[in-house]
Amino acid sequence: MEIYNDDYFMKEALKEAQKAFDADEVPVGAVIVSQNKIIARGHNLTERLNDVTAHAEMQAITAATNAIGGKYLLECTLYVTLEPCTMCAGALNWSQITRIVYGASDQKRGFANISPTLLHPKTLVTLGVQEKQCSEIIKKFFNSKRI
Repeated sequence: MEIYNDDYFMKEALKEAQKAFDADEVPVGAVIVSQNKIIARGHNLTERLNDVTAHAEMQAITAATNAIGGKYLLECTLYVTLEPCTMCAGALNWSQITRIVYGASDQKRGFANISPTLLHPKTLVTLGVQEKQCSEIIKKFFNSKRI
């Protein structure tokens, strides 16, 4: 029997990141969980859709709100392999998501360095879950671009 915890759900987000990697997208993956069940999945689609807003989190937010039939993600948790950027953090604020769990920090574009108060005041944040694996897929992707 699977144990449904932060590690389990981050591994699911990593599967989404691998889909992005395989499609030559920046490998970021996300899942949104409600009542211990994945209700939405997403990965970066910015290249495929030619849309700078098509981040993994945005894809997952849209899928989750469609799944629950409402715009607020109360009692939901986002698992994302890379710290959300300010655009995604703003969208997550509007969604009033209960919790965000991310793997790797993003020193250049992550919300925590740029605007740490951007999230909804009630949103809980956990960072560093599966950090090594989340960092490795990003590094592998960008190293392949530098060859």
